[in-house]
Amino acid sequence: MSNQDRECHVEIYTDGGCDPNPGPGGWGAILISGTRIKELSGAAPESTNNRMELTAAIEALSALKRPCTVSLFTDSTYLRDGITRWLARWQARDWLKADGTPVENKDLWFALAEAQRNHQVEWHWIRGHRGHRWNERADELAREARQRLDAGARQHADERRTTEPGQALPAYDIYARGCALGNPGPAGYGAVILGPLGETLRSGGWPVASNNVMELWAIVAALQALDSPARVTIHTPSKYVIDGATRWLPRWERSGWRTQSGQPVKNPELWQELANVMGDHDIVWQHVASSEPDPHAERAMALARAEAEKQQ
Repeated sequence: MSNQDRECHVEIYTDGGCDPNPGPGGWGAILISGTRIKELSGAAPESTNNRMELTAAIEALSALKRPCTVSLFTDSTYLRDGITRWLARWQARDWLKADGTPVENKDLWFALAEAQRNHQVEWHWIRGHRGHRWNERADELAREARQRLDAGARQHADERRTTEPGQALPAYDIYARGCALGNPGPAGYGAVILGPLGETLRSGGWPVASNNVMELWAIVAALQALDSPARVTIHTPSKYVIDGATRWLPRWERSGWRTQSGQPVKNPELWQELANVMGDHDIVWQHVASSEPDPHAERAMALARAEAEKQQ
């Protein structure tokens, strides 16, 4: 993996537990990248301390939308030793321990191995409940999630799913297009969203904008329409948006929204909004040529053009 792909660095703090053990469980995780802090939490009606520790790490790593270097801090020696010392041996023995008995929590160890595969992760053990700010906060998130579960409120404050890893996320395809008459000039955007419940349309217009801005905003508006985490394939002809989202965005965030030459990034508020709405989704970017015939892409373009003509 290239150095460019590794420019994203994140510190992660995780914790999990049950009361009683086994019993209702909760997990919490904090992701820190520069000045940005993201909190995740969730619960399971029947689990164990170890499964909740594993789940916290899986969910945190799964929340990363691009390859990163990660420093992950946990107060669980089971988690730290398992991933750094035991996992390779278990895999080599077909998920059997040295005494020939099956590995406990095989499903989560497998999921954790997959979750870290695209990242460079350093695993750190810290002593729990010793006043470390982020370890204490992760413990608090896990406890609050378990308490919400006990009270019957199963929805996360951050809208993350409350089941253990392995639950399939709903799948969506987004076809997004933008149009500016004059570039810049009267502009519009359109998006066709195909999901489990059918088709949703999003469109709108701006008095003056460029094609690039409208291509970007079409995707932002479409992602804003999704009310829960999902697996999303975004179909767009804009290499500007694809390269920005997958290559340039981490660098811009770290450099205070300046390019490599030191110039201010164009449309920073739109890129920041894209980063926000991408956060909870698993996104695949699909470049499609604007000349390639596709009824959904053509419909998105028709929506965008109609909105631009209204502005005109």
